[in-house]
Amino acid sequence: MVVKIKKFWIDSYTSDNVAFWFELVSFIFTVQASMLLAIRADAPDMLLVYPGFLIGAITQAYASYRRGAAWVMMITIYFVFVNVLGIGVALRLW
Repeated sequence: MVVKIKKFWIDSYTSDNVAFWFELVSFIFTVQASMLLAIRADAPDMLLVYPGFLIGAITQAYASYRRGAAWVMMITIYFVFVNVLGIGVALRLW
């Protein structure tokens, strides 16, 4: 089992190491934003949460483009737009 997991990670890295690093950045920012949202669920500062999700979505969209994962790219592009909308609402721009 451990060997299969290790092979999975190595294959992911070697198939496209640039996409791999963009996916890592996406993971870090998305986890950070969701953790902040969960910890501060009673009164989250959405001006901290939305940018984390936005960076995560942008980097994942690019990684998905590089890997040719069309549907993953489409949903993460949607998340980019939704997070921009959310930032605008949090800033009371619209």
